[in-house]
Amino acid sequence: MDLSQETDMLSKIPMFAKLSASKLKLLAFTSEMVMYQPGDVVFRAGDLAECAYVIVEGSIDVITETESGPVVAVTLHKNQLCGEMALLSNAPRSATLKASGKVTAMKISAEMFLKLLCENSDLALDVMRQLSDKLAKSHHQVEALQSQLEQQSSAT
Repeated sequence: MDLSQETDMLSKIPMFAKLSASKLKLLAFTSEMVMYQPGDVVFRAGDLAECAYVIVEGSIDVITETESGPVVAVTLHKNQLCGEMALLSNAPRSATLKASGKVTAMKISAEMFLKLLCENSDLALDVMRQLSDKLAKSHHQVEALQSQLEQQSSAT
């Protein structure tokens, strides 16, 4: 894919749609398209955060470790952002991400990602909305699990 094709593709991703053509070109030039096969690890919990990803095609499983083993907490799909939480919190990765099928993703360096957020309020707001959505979904999952545990406890 050449620079103009990448720029055009980026303009169709809702998160980047409001960026100027020059910023889209800069993002396309400084980012890297990466591909993963089913089961490939994108990153592991505990890894240092050096980049964020936008899923261009395919889906990625977010896997958390539990006492009974790894569990797919959520699956992320096309146009979704992943890996941003560790960049924003300046902390190691909190989960392992694996390709659930063939995946094409745009790898954005931490420096470029943070620069884009600082310079583009619409993009920063979209990232905040995505984080808020992730937090709300996690909260609902915790509530559902607590309810299941309470039902199991009362049944025994």
